[in-house]
Amino acid sequence: MNPKKKKTPVKQSLSETVTAIRKGNLDPVAHVESFLSEIKEHAALNSFVTVCENESLAKAELLSQKIKQGVPTGRLSGTVIAIKDNINLTGYPTTCASRILNSYISPYTATTVKRMQAEDAIIIGKTNMDEFAMGSSTENSVYGPAANPYDTRRVPGGSSGGSAVAVAAGMAQAALGSDTGGSIRQPAAFTGLTGIKPTYGRVSRYGLVAFASSFDQIGPLTHTVADAALLLQVISGYDRHDSTSANVGVPDYLQSLEQEPDALRIGVPGKFFKTGLSKDISDRINELVKKLESDGLTVIDIDLPHAEFGIAAYYILATAEASSNLARYDGIKYGYRAKGAEDLTESYQKTRHEGFGDEVKRRIMLGTYVLSAGYYDAYYRKAQQVRQLIRNDFDAIYRTIDCIVLPTTPTTAFKIGEKLDNPLEMYLSDIYTVLSNLAGNCSMSINCGEDQVNLPIGLQIMADAFQEEKMLRLAYYIEKNLV
Repeated sequence: MNPKKKKTPVKQSLSETVTAIRKGNLDPVAHVESFLSEIKEHAALNSFVTVCENESLAKAELLSQKIKQGVPTGRLSGTVIAIKDNINLTGYPTTCASRILNSYISPYTATTVKRMQAEDAIIIGKTNMDEFAMGSSTENSVYGPAANPYDTRRVPGGSSGGSAVAVAAGMAQAALGSDTGGSIRQPAAFTGLTGIKPTYGRVSRYGLVAFASSFDQIGPLTHTVADAALLLQVISGYDRHDSTSANVGVPDYLQSLEQEPDALRIGVPGKFFKTGLSKDISDRINELVKKLESDGLTVIDIDLPHAEFGIAAYYILATAEASSNLARYDGIKYGYRAKGAEDLTESYQKTRHEGFGDEVKRRIMLGTYVLSAGYYDAYYRKAQQVRQLIRNDFDAIYRTIDCIVLPTTPTTAFKIGEKLDNPLEMYLSDIYTVLSNLAGNCSMSINCGEDQVNLPIGLQIMADAFQEEKMLRLAYYIEKNLV
C-alpha cells in the first residue's frame, strides 16, 4: 500500500449528477458501476463493511426506466451515497463495527435513509466506524482500522472515518455519519471534506443505533458546502417516529448560500488558539479570520468561560448514557451470544466480555461508575450542571454574534496506533467539537488548506440552534473566496 496515496479527484457534485442523469447525459447504471469499481480498487483503505452491489444496480436500473418514461425524479436522482454502519437499512447488517451485533440484520430503514431514497438517491453500502461510535480514529472496529487516503499510515478520524474515506477516496459522492462529540466534523477535517452536525432535533435519529441519546445526530459528509446543504435539506425535518425530533420548518439551504455574509458577525474564541493547538492550524485559521475582516465582516473576540470543562462534562455524560443504552446487548434478544455459559448471569458476562471491544468496555465501566449511588451527585449531576452553564455561555454569545469560527481539531491526522495506548490523549482530539454537542447547537467543518506535510486542515463554524442557514452561508463564502 502506498503510504502517500492521494485522494481521487472529485467527479461531479450532487447537483451536476442529478442534472446529467435527468437530461440523459449520464446512465445511472454506468454511474453506479464506476463507484463499485472504485470500492474494489480502494479495498485496502477498509472503508466499507457492506457493499449493496445488487440493490444499488437494481435501483439504478429502475431510475433509468423512470427517466426513459418521462417520470419526474427526485432531488438526489442517481447520486451515490454511503451510510455509516450504525444507521439501519432494511435487509442489511447493522453491526456498529462490533462483534456483539455480527449476526444482526436490520428489519427497518432509518428515516434519513428513507428520505434520501424517496429523492432517488442510491445507497452504495455501509461504512466502517469506531465500535458503537466510540472513538476518534476508526481504529476501535472489529473490522480493523480504516486508512486515510491522504496518507494510509494515518487515521481518517472517527467515529465516522469509514464514511469520510468513502467520499474522500471517490468511492461515494457523499455519505451519512453520526456525530456524538465530533464524529462527523473530526473525520471531515482529517480527510479534507465538509461535515455537518445539525442542531439537535433538526434531523431524525430514528434508525440510528444509540450511543448517547442526548448528543447523537446524523449529518452529511461531502466534498463541498453546496453538496452538504442539499443533503441536509433532504434529511432534515420533523419525524413522528423520533420523540426528540423538532417540529421546526426547514429553510431552503441551497438558496441561502448565495446571499452575501457581510452582515454576519463572527466570534473568535482567542483562548482556543493559545495552548495545545498545532501552529500550522493556528496560523491558517488566523489568516482566514484576517481575510474575513478585510472583506468587511465584523470579527469579535469572544470568551466561552466554561469551555475548559467541556471534555470532562462530555465524557461523564456520554459514558453514562452509553452505559444505559448498551445494557440491551445481553445475548438474549439478538446479536452475539457466547457459548458454554452455565447460567443466565454467566451468559451475560461471557457475551459482553467477548462481544464488546476494549474501548466500549472502558466507557461502559466509566458510565456505570458515574451513575452509581455513591458518585451520582459528585460526577453525573455536576456534569449536567456544567452542561447547562456551557449552554448559557452560548446563549449569551449568540445575542451579540451570528457564527463562531474556531479549529475543528488540535492537530491534523495522526498516525495509526499513535494514541491507542493513551485514551486521555485520544479523548482530547474532541476538545473543540464536544461543546456544540453539549449545547445542542449546529456546527460544521470545512477544509481550509493543508499543513506542512500536505495533510488537510479543518475549520469549524458554529451557529445557534436551527441557524444552519447562517453557518452554511459563511462556510460557502469561505470555500468560494478564501480557500
